[in-house]
Amino acid sequence: MELLFPWLAAPSERACVRLGERALTQRQLAAAIGGVVATLRARGAEPGARIGVWTKPALETLVCFAALAAAGYVIVPMDPKLGEAERAHVEVTAKPAVILGPEDVSLEGAGAWTPVPIRGETALLLFTSGTTGAPKAAAITDRNIAANLDMLADAWAWTGDDTVVHALPLFHVHGLVLGLFGALRRGGALRWVPRFSPADLAAAVAEEASRGSAIVFAVPTMYHRLCEAADQAAGLAAARLLVSGSAPLRADEHRTIERLFGQAPVERYGLTETLINCSTRGDGDRRAGSVGRPLRGVELRLVDDARVPLSTAEARDLGGEICVRGPHVFAGYLDRPDATSAVMDAEGWFYTGDVATISDDGFVTIIGRRSTDIIKCGGFKVGAGEIEACLCEHPAVAEAAVIGAPDPDLGERILAFVVTRSPVEPGVLVDHVAARLSPHKRPREVKILEALPRNAMGKIVKTALRGA
Repeated sequence: MELLFPWLAAPSERACVRLGERALTQRQLAAAIGGVVATLRARGAEPGARIGVWTKPALETLVCFAALAAAGYVIVPMDPKLGEAERAHVEVTAKPAVILGPEDVSLEGAGAWTPVPIRGETALLLFTSGTTGAPKAAAITDRNIAANLDMLADAWAWTGDDTVVHALPLFHVHGLVLGLFGALRRGGALRWVPRFSPADLAAAVAEEASRGSAIVFAVPTMYHRLCEAADQAAGLAAARLLVSGSAPLRADEHRTIERLFGQAPVERYGLTETLINCSTRGDGDRRAGSVGRPLRGVELRLVDDARVPLSTAEARDLGGEICVRGPHVFAGYLDRPDATSAVMDAEGWFYTGDVATISDDGFVTIIGRRSTDIIKCGGFKVGAGEIEACLCEHPAVAEAAVIGAPDPDLGERILAFVVTRSPVEPGVLVDHVAARLSPHKRPREVKILEALPRNAMGKIVKTALRGA
């Protein structure tokens, strides 16, 4: 019998969750899980029921998630900032039997309970970003979670000696599955810093590193701020690993992180539906601009627009859509077999919509999304990511986003949106790209903005740029 969190078979006095000055040992958490289970049963919800959880910044939130995963409930994470219509969509789609907040959780513990073994049943319903319609609920099984976390343990030499430190929300894969469930599966600990600031995160890293080993999970936006406030973030240098994901990390910032904090970041690539597919290894080449090789146990290939696999040369020189297969790929969209069949074929290959190239030595480089980042301009296929990286090499540019807009002559023309560090004329940036890349890749227009639109995970929302 395999448990998602193996230590539950014999809990110890080792710390396993911490928020600020509050912490619980394995034994205390196991007891608190009994209290959550008793509360749910009192409300008529037995294991297997769907339970909504408000992801508020409290230790009790961590306890609630651990309890639901360990006792066999189906978790529906809910962002406290959901608007009325968004909340209604989640509730109508997922139909949670009970919705819990921190106020519903007691840390004292009460009632007997039994950990549920891994069964391949749905453990988590995570809502997609909804860029092509209303968000869909991706059904992720306990086996998906366990398999993927074990893959990452192999890539990062992740053990029970490591404490994960992060300031990520708990309604996405990065903060919840990797951050909390990953720490608990390894038998280590999670230090959650729910309100991000460079000084607070770095101080937490330094404190946990003084106790043993600390791993940092963060998104590129956070690393950007940590670099800008390097004098307040010196404690980051005490981490064993700095892991970046959920959005692309610019190559120049990759190098800046290494210079400021003494190590290059580990980059990884995944989606809600597949969890994590690729990563650079902790003991390997942390190559700037690449998300590394497929994790052991992940099958990955590139295909063309007709979903025909590319040759090695085509994958290297032209690039194509990433498709993956393995025990980490989700079970499908809740009550949406049509949507599931559109992205996953009968052989189990999931078509990600992300476009990449693969080097001769197997390193994957993401160059954009099929829907928003591959621009068909004048008969050429142009990756927005390449132009964005080029723009960001200009000293006046802090951030950049590139999209395609309809054009009667070219099919699509290239538009660039930039946030600047210092004054610069748009024409200068057009010339900068034209001098470094092929002429057809130069932006036809550059617009300067105060900020780029982003979602809660720090990803740029390119659909919001259409009318900018």
